[in-house]
Amino acid sequence: MINQSSYRKSFIESSIYTARIYGFDGLDLSVGPSISINLTNLGTLFDEWRVAIASDSKKSGKSQLLLVMSARYSPAQHPVTYPIGIMKRTLDWIHLIAYDYHVPAEFNFTGAHAALYGPSNWANTDEWIMDWLRGGLSASKLVLGLPFHGYAWRLVNPNEKAIGAPSSGPYVTRDGSMGYKSIKSFIKGYGYGAAAVYNSTYVMNLFVFGSAWINFDDVESIKAKISYAKENNLSGYSVFQLSNDDNWILSRAGRLSVKISIFHFILLILMKHWTRDVSIAFE
Repeated sequence: MINQSSYRKSFIESSIYTARIYGFDGLDLSVGPSISINLTNLGTLFDEWRVAIASDSKKSGKSQLLLVMSARYSPAQHPVTYPIGIMKRTLDWIHLIAYDYHVPAEFNFTGAHAALYGPSNWANTDEWIMDWLRGGLSASKLVLGLPFHGYAWRLVNPNEKAIGAPSSGPYVTRDGSMGYKSIKSFIKGYGYGAAAVYNSTYVMNLFVFGSAWINFDDVESIKAKISYAKENNLSGYSVFQLSNDDNWILSRAGRLSVKISIFHFILLILMKHWTRDVSIAFE
């Protein structure tokens, strides 16, 4: 689509039309980890899109639609390869999909799927964010993605439990993915005393019992990541997805971490309850 001007024009016009018809606040383009995408033309798309959004606003008398990009981590696609200059002037912010780095359907050893920190040979959010900043992008353009889900691996040897332990594949579900609520229920099923542990080195929570090895973000991880986002002057954070929460446990942890008033927090949830993810900006 992005390689031909006529396709870009059609896409831009239809996206703006759809956003206006359904009363959306903006548009979010998800850019997957592909080495085949023409990043020069991606910059052209953003330029043309921003011009069209401004024109639409002038004609309709409405506020300009937000223009956002969601980016996934990819070792083959370093942040500096993106058209940073164009992105800085055309995008309102960039959603960092800071999870699903390491999943049981793709690797035969356990790993942290949403590590904030880690060795240089492990995908981790801090290293990725620093790459964006070194590439020239402002921290105020970045929104940190927080996962309300985790992954379950089946250990080859129950006695080998460390990160990087051999795995025979996903556990519990077909691809190993589990929502936070399902993970907490699964742990409770093992009876009194069964509990996950917090790993501050990677900023992750881990439950290991028998052949089950489950990595996810609990309250400690969510709070630590929000603190990190604030300390590094990021624009805010987003969550995926609210329906995975367990009685608002993680959502409350996020609210308390940024000291949002309970009124505005409830209002935000009511406004967004039909969506799969929510973004919160720091004041």
